[in-house]
Amino acid sequence: MDDPPITRLSGSKRFESVLWTPILHRVPPITELPGWSSWKEQKAGGLVRERSRSNVVLWHLENIGCWYQDRCPPHASTDVLDEDREVSRCAVSMIVERSRHMATVQFDYPWVLGKLKRSIDLRDIEYFKISQARVAPEVIPTSYHLELRPFIGNDQFKGRVKINVTWTNSSDTIMLNVDPNLMVLKYNVRITEASFMERELGLPLMDVNVARVKVPTSRKPLYSIHLEQILKSGSSCEVDITFIGNFTTDKSRGFFKNEYTDNNGKKHPFVAMTLRLANAHNVFPCMDEPPYKAPFKFSVLRPKNMTALSNTPLESSTEADEPNLIWDHFVETPKMLTYQLALIVSDLESITPTQEINEMDGRKLEIKVWGRKEYLDSLRDVPNKVVKIMNYLQDYFNSSISLRKLDLVAVPSYNAAKASDRWGLMFFKESELSSPSIWNTAYELIYQWIGQYITPFRWSDAPINKALNSFLASMTTVDLNPEEMEGKWPMTMLYSLYYEFGKFEPFSRVAGMRDKATSAKTELVFRMFNYTLGKELFQKGVRNFIKQNFENNQRTFFADDIYNRLNDVVNGTNILPEGLTVNSIAGPWTNRDRVPLVTVNRNYEDQTISFTQKVYLRESPRNTTPKVSYEWDIPLVMMTQENLEFHPPYNLWLTKGKGANNLIIADTTDENQFIIVNPEEIGMFPVNYDFCNWKLLSQFLQSPKREMIPPLTRAKLLHDSWNLAYSGELCFEIALNMTLFLKEERSHVVWEPVFMMIDHVGRHIEGSDVYPKFEAYIRTLLVPFYEELNETIEPDEPSWKTHMRGMTKNFLCHIGYEPCVNEAREQYKKWLTDEDPDKGNPVANEFICPVFKWGSEEEWEFGLQRVINFPQNSPERKQNERTYLLKSLAGCPKDMYKIERLLNVTIFDQNANFSDSDIQLVFAILSGRAAGYTTLFNFLTDNWDTIKQRFEDNKRVWYHIIKNAAFSFSSEKGLDLVRKLYESNTEEFHPPNSMVHKAFKKRRNEWNEKNIPVINGWLMENLPKEELEALQVYTVTTTMTPSIEVLA
Repeated sequence: MDDPPITRLSGSKRFESVLWTPILHRVPPITELPGWSSWKEQKAGGLVRERSRSNVVLWHLENIGCWYQDRCPPHASTDVLDEDREVSRCAVSMIVERSRHMATVQFDYPWVLGKLKRSIDLRDIEYFKISQARVAPEVIPTSYHLELRPFIGNDQFKGRVKINVTWTNSSDTIMLNVDPNLMVLKYNVRITEASFMERELGLPLMDVNVARVKVPTSRKPLYSIHLEQILKSGSSCEVDITFIGNFTTDKSRGFFKNEYTDNNGKKHPFVAMTLRLANAHNVFPCMDEPPYKAPFKFSVLRPKNMTALSNTPLESSTEADEPNLIWDHFVETPKMLTYQLALIVSDLESITPTQEINEMDGRKLEIKVWGRKEYLDSLRDVPNKVVKIMNYLQDYFNSSISLRKLDLVAVPSYNAAKASDRWGLMFFKESELSSPSIWNTAYELIYQWIGQYITPFRWSDAPINKALNSFLASMTTVDLNPEEMEGKWPMTMLYSLYYEFGKFEPFSRVAGMRDKATSAKTELVFRMFNYTLGKELFQKGVRNFIKQNFENNQRTFFADDIYNRLNDVVNGTNILPEGLTVNSIAGPWTNRDRVPLVTVNRNYEDQTISFTQKVYLRESPRNTTPKVSYEWDIPLVMMTQENLEFHPPYNLWLTKGKGANNLIIADTTDENQFIIVNPEEIGMFPVNYDFCNWKLLSQFLQSPKREMIPPLTRAKLLHDSWNLAYSGELCFEIALNMTLFLKEERSHVVWEPVFMMIDHVGRHIEGSDVYPKFEAYIRTLLVPFYEELNETIEPDEPSWKTHMRGMTKNFLCHIGYEPCVNEAREQYKKWLTDEDPDKGNPVANEFICPVFKWGSEEEWEFGLQRVINFPQNSPERKQNERTYLLKSLAGCPKDMYKIERLLNVTIFDQNANFSDSDIQLVFAILSGRAAGYTTLFNFLTDNWDTIKQRFEDNKRVWYHIIKNAAFSFSSEKGLDLVRKLYESNTEEFHPPNSMVHKAFKKRRNEWNEKNIPVINGWLMENLPKEELEALQVYTVTTTMTPSIEVLA
């Protein structure tokens, strides 16, 4: 039966579509819909907003009784309204209930009327792209008995599956998911149980006959068995199918065959099966969809010299009809999804832990780690590490994984992007499993509970599964091996989110980042709740989440279930203010591509503190960017100078919709002591303070008591101050004062955000007179830290030290630190003196840029010749080596004569070794630095006619030159030069003149005008006198911009 149409009632047009296509169609403007005026005025019943990309759609949901009401709670009418955009996926899904049956949805205002399947979320569209077809819900599987005979000597396997199915509604059709490449050799259907009514009447079992069979196609991979009789509800049949298929060519997914070679050159073949979403039907006929769980009886034929592993332990083995082959029969599994089935047949060997696994649910889990015989020594520490993690997780969840054994396999040549975490049988890359890292192993092991023991009901519920598991893995690692996470979590992901969400158009450049960012946000929301609700309540909520979803028979969960369980444990406490729920708090944090900025102002006269919130924007919005007035419910955790510890839970929240001053509380802290809000980055938001509080913080950080503030909080204070100054929310004088303590700071956690800050601000001021002073100041901070890190790598030194040494050295090389530059040039000599320099590059990449920037013309020219003479089609040389050299030749020099030489070679010499793509790459790299785009602009100005003629037949490259030369200037002086060039060549500018007009429309560079004088004044006051005297200005030969100045 086809899905019913969704009909648009407004206007003369009408569209009909299957269930999942409404999101692909545009709806009429809301202002044109019947009842709009009255609806807008009537706020009773609630306005629900949901953001789809940058758009907002308001839906009236009165009397719908939506299951998703808690996920998308009502918001105030001040929310942004975009009146002509795509239908929001979440807003539509709110009218969908869990039931798999059809439901009619009637809106109070007659602008949408239709029927939707309650169990399907429109966000499942990605799943439908994969499957293209769904089995009918009238027949469901109750068990599988699967036999597989892999022919290891060739590329095929044979199988037989007996599927017991039951009718939930009358039907004459059995539909199975079957890949068209899977050949069905024979089938049989026999009835095993009569319908409910027939049993009550005592009627005998009737024979069932097949009328016809519809075979699968690539477009519709369904195997449809049409019966002559209509079977009624309660009837049961056994479908017996014999089939043959081919191993996948992918060596890490599906049912695949691979081999490894031992030290003696002997090849060892093996087969393995790891099934991802909706691809079990590539291996055997089944109902390959999330709602259909059933137990498996699984048997596999294997060579006698190999071992077979599956989800459950081996129950028995029997001799096969063929010599040297054995049938292995595994214990019947609990109910599970088809893609959870896993298998490996190999000659791998196992090792077991020496430490004891704790008993849970009346049993002890049997753990084995498998690998190549020659690799087992590298895995020797893994079993005990797994026991350590599993004991922690069993205690945290107060639950076992509900299986008797767990096998972890280091699969040779396994190259999947992610480990296969199937229930009871896990596949890893060899390097992943042997790694001492706790996080990676814990993350995969957590899936044994959340993702395998209980599973997402739909594919769209899987993202929250990933986010929750990621948080729990980080928490596990912090508890078991805190050094592993120190300086990485949550800083790495959090700072990236701040930078992306602070843009006026988040994800405008890399659309694929959105899903990862949403997952990271959700993980950080769980971290926030773990702090604000308290670890004990959070743990109780997670335990209830697992327990209650296990008890629902199907062991499935929806995305909102975890929030509901957390809300359950919070009820009856005073942790959350009245009217707030975990669901309503989580929604805005996870669904919006923004984060808030909280401003804290202390009134030292009346001893109060006021808290306000607004959207955090790191970049100034364009004039055309609509104002965003989002609000969040924000936890306010505070520390004072007198008490630099905090203990959850907390019940102070800055809630939505309370006007300009959202919250005012009494300030009990002495006016000469500071306060810190949001320590340890508990919430995803930066914090700004009044001038006096910033001053108190800066002074304390410069004192010996600095380390009383935890490192992550010191890092936050530093990071917030610089980002707020960068965005114009804070004076740069305060931000620079906050860096003074770095001269004595040695914690890598605090230093981690510094390098990105240096780079961002440095790019803004590069080319100005203040830049060499800025570099000199940065050098005074970095050199003591670098010297203390020690140039010599120590055995077994922590990874953070290696990382920090590399980062510090890289920045020092960039700003011309003499020992670094000398080392780079010394290493470069190896290549300079090589008799055959085009055979290979003996110099590490880290040394190339310092040489091209600070080295001689001869050294730079040598690099250019290596690009020109780069061997083509050489098995020893990779093309990415040439690309890296070319990018370094363009992007690293500070001297304009080097850049001019490169432009002459690539543009005027018409060297055949430089393609149009190479030329465009050079332009793009030059546009990123002041010396680069200034030289490019001057080169274009001086050679306008010649360059235009050169690319007369290649408009694409010509436009690229104009774009990179004109668009890169940010100062008014630079734009004046562009304007003069345009005015003198107006007749010849078409068609690139539109691009130049865009450059003219650029906003005046208020950032430079506002901040550079402040930065310069602060540096003049705070740079040591000897540093100022040592600075010798190196002026670039241009009337526009000096180059980066160097230390003599």
